[in-house]
Amino acid sequence: MFKSLDLSLIVEFMLMFYKDKPIDWLLDHIMWVKVCNPEKDAKHCDRQKANLRIRFKPSLFQHVGTHSSLAGKIQKLKDKDFGKQTLHKGHANPLAEVTTSLKTYQHFTLEKAYLGEDFFWAFTPVAGDFIRIRFFTPVRIERYFFRSGNIEHPGDKLFNTSVEVLPFDNIQAEKEALTDGREKTPKYHRTEDGFIRIGTFKNGIAEGEVDASFGPLEAMRLSVLTDSPVWVILSEIFIKKAE
Repeated sequence: MFKSLDLSLIVEFMLMFYKDKPIDWLLDHIMWVKVCNPEKDAKHCDRQKANLRIRFKPSLFQHVGTHSSLAGKIQKLKDKDFGKQTLHKGHANPLAEVTTSLKTYQHFTLEKAYLGEDFFWAFTPVAGDFIRIRFFTPVRIERYFFRSGNIEHPGDKLFNTSVEVLPFDNIQAEKEALTDGREKTPKYHRTEDGFIRIGTFKNGIAEGEVDASFGPLEAMRLSVLTDSPVWVILSEIFIKKAE
């Protein structure tokens, strides 16, 4: 993958030398020209090129065919991870501090899951356990999507778990959003510590819109309401900021 501002340079370079060397060799030469120092050794050059490369796994493109552009060479290439289904899906979420009462399994941390780098994996939840996302600055949220479980461990889902928000202006939120209709009946349930319950997990997924009347939010939270029979995986976290 390359940045759009570099594409014209790459195209011109390929047009000049495509008859002389294979394209992947030319791409490596471009990297060398941009970042390598002739006075440094090969290891230093490799480190510099690694910093410049943008890699995506599993790979988006796959080599096809077996005949190389080099005369007489047979090229059988296939990326090891091509075509594999991912165990998590990453998103660019608002900057936040994430904490949980759940005991993390090995290196599958909540921080990595929120940043979209990996999935979160934890031991069996019990009633009262939580996953909390506290935003660095109050932010208006339009939608949310949480997916638990993944293709290798489809049963490690969140059951009987609620999605809750903590508005920055609790008084205004209670006035405008917590009641509905002439009878002023409760529209949402408020917890003892001020969070407002806006959704629940169904079949391992929680998704929905956030009432605009809440205004900017301080935090979001997933609260486990009853003991679970299984471990839990959180494989996707998507919190969309309002435009």
